[in-house]
Amino acid sequence: MIRLAMALALSVLAGSAAADEPARVRVNTFPNAKALPFQAGLAKGLFARHGIDLDLAFTENSKAQRDGLAAGRFEVAHSALDNAVAMIEVARQDVIIVSGGDGGMNEFFVQGDITSFADLRGRILVVDAPDTAYALQAKKILLQHGLKEGADYTVKPVGAGAFRFKAMAESRDNAAAILNLPFTVQAERIGLRSLGRTVDLLGPYQAGGAFVMRDWARQHGATLERYIAGYVAALRWVRDPANRAEAVGLLMEKFSLPQAVAARTYDLLVDPGFGFNVDARFDPEGFRNLLALRAEIQRKGEAAVAQETYVDLGYYGRALERLDGPRR
Repeated sequence: MIRLAMALALSVLAGSAAADEPARVRVNTFPNAKALPFQAGLAKGLFARHGIDLDLAFTENSKAQRDGLAAGRFEVAHSALDNAVAMIEVARQDVIIVSGGDGGMNEFFVQGDITSFADLRGRILVVDAPDTAYALQAKKILLQHGLKEGADYTVKPVGAGAFRFKAMAESRDNAAAILNLPFTVQAERIGLRSLGRTVDLLGPYQAGGAFVMRDWARQHGATLERYIAGYVAALRWVRDPANRAEAVGLLMEKFSLPQAVAARTYDLLVDPGFGFNVDARFDPEGFRNLLALRAEIQRKGEAAVAQETYVDLGYYGRALERLDGPRR
């Protein structure tokens, strides 16, 4: 009996210790300034505070990220939510969107000698993947100005924002691209020209956010909630003006940016009308516009699907309760 009691006690202690161990979550995102909350959350221990051992990795392009999530190489993808829609509609993967994040922080950049969208006739548009997200935004903008893909301009896939910026910086033949931070700031400094922010050209758009495989979420709901809570805590830290100098320092360190570029990038990241959504909120109007744009450009005029097909914000709501207590 004594041995049995000791065995039971040891078992309880072992189970308690296991429960206290942080849950490892592998997250995949793009290597741009919008990854600042991850870097801040790691540096300040904010994910660990919520019981998450964050394993952060970067992707070169959208296709690699979509394939990696489907193959189970990581648990959370954090990027343009149109990629989640593509996984559901095209690859027939059972994916759910679990948070918002931002409206893209995108601008339509062109070579310095180009003064209007009409000047892009016969030129090259560089994109990440040609069938999702910001490529569709670019195609819609050009269509509004009378330019059709294939007939009036050529699409050239090169990958993530860093590669699009590099392509434009190295060759004037690469005439245009949708760029985000910090590449918009860097583009201005080398003489590239912005023809406008995409939110001004197209209206609200739900861009960045988190998405996961539905089955993983069902099996690891508490872990997902703690992950989202950690991310929101990190985002709150980034958006706090008291942390500006430290956040700029992280941008300089993690992305090899000069101080002036990092400072300008930070100010745009936290700009209320342009940067991160408060608490990574999901924008229903922006998502409806995303679905409508995809239906028009990628699916050639098919009716947009109801957004409930793609989104489950229950994990997000419970994550906020972990941070702030039950809502009244």
